[in-house]
Parts: sequence; C-alpha cells; structure tokens
Amino acid sequence: MDGTNIELTETQEGECTKKKYLFLAVKRCFDIVVSFVALLICLIPFLIIALCIKLDSKGPVFYRHKRIGKNGKVFYLYKFRSMYKDADEKLEKLLEKTNIRKEWEENFKLNNDPRITKVGKVLRKTSLDELPQVLNILKGDMSFVGPRPIVEEEIKKYGKNKAKFLSVTPGLTGYWACKGRSCRTYKERINLELYYVEHMSVWLDIKILLLTVVAVIRGHGAK
Repeated sequence: MDGTNIELTETQEGECTKKKYLFLAVKRCFDIVVSFVALLICLIPFLIIALCIKLDSKGPVFYRHKRIGKNGKVFYLYKFRSMYKDADEKLEKLLEKTNIRKEWEENFKLNNDPRITKVGKVLRKTSLDELPQVLNILKGDMSFVGPRPIVEEEIKKYGKNKAKFLSVTPGLTGYWACKGRSCRTYKERINLELYYVEHMSVWLDIKILLLTVVAVIRGHGAK
C-alpha cells in the first residue's frame, strides 16, 4: 500500500468522524429542545396520570430504576409507577417457581405479571408510563432514539459486543422498541439494538420515531 492510499483512507476517516460529531450534536440539540417542550405540553397529562396512580394503589407516583448508560455510566431511569409498592418482594416469591425464574432470567420480563396495577396495565399498554423519561433526556442520560437502557444483570447477554452497545446513549425508543418490543426474544432484541449502533443516522432516527408512533397507536408489543 503506497502513501497516497493511506492519505485517502485517513481523509475518509476524518470525514466520517466529522459527520459523526455533527450527527451527535444535532441529535443532542433535538433532544434538549423537544424534551423541554414536551415537559411543558405534558404538564396537565402528568397531573392527571399522577392522580390516577394515587387513587388506584398506595405508593409513590414515580418509580426510579438503576440502569446502565453510555460508557457504563449508572443513572436512574424515571417512570410512572405501574406496579404495586411491594413489587420487589412479590418478585422474590414469584422467582421461587422454576418456570417463572427461567422466564425472568431469559427476558427480564414476565408475561401476565401479577405485580402490575390496573392503572399500570393501561399505562404500559399505551406506553404512557415512559413519559417521565423526558427528564432523563433533558439531563443527557438518555436520547429520544437509541438502544433501551439495560440493568446490570443484562450486560453479560451482549458478550463481546458489550463495549459497542455501551458506546451509544440509550434511548426512550429504538429499533427494538418499534419492531415488536416484548414480542421479540432477547436474542432478537440484541441484534436489533446492535443494528442501530452500527447504522445510526438522522434518517434512521426519523424512521424509528415514525415507526414508534405507529406502534404506540396500535399498542403493538407493549405489555
């Protein structure tokens, strides 16, 4: 390989790096502006949802859950509480059943989860429980589009792709979220999340946001 080819390769790499930084800058500006506007618009819906949660069951309105973000940074993800206050204790008892433990260890989710409240079922079906995550987006812990933030126990599922997966800011929605969500196996989820990491662009983000709107309207994959 001669010096000319090396120079061209370095130039191309430099252009790719500039495009990446520009994309990330535009993405962050979009996140800040839209999340701020969303907080203002959603103020009254927030209050209505909070009232419904308090009337339905005892416990706080919001639920904070520890997640792993970009570069392995730990942050607390905000959601509207959709489970009973003693959900963690109930989970321990449920996991004593072998078949349920297997389901939990494979997907970190339970079908027909008895810990979910009546209002919680509606919030999850409509994805309204995710709305408080606009606060995470405004803070910079998350983006509107990206891989779903994982819990520490899930990291091992990504194996040799762990560093690649953690190189991107997690998102409120993503390729997995708009492609079937809970209807997908965890292995399929990993493949979809890594596809986004490898191909992320403005156009892919727009596509994912549009597909997410359709998925939310149809209630596809939400549980």
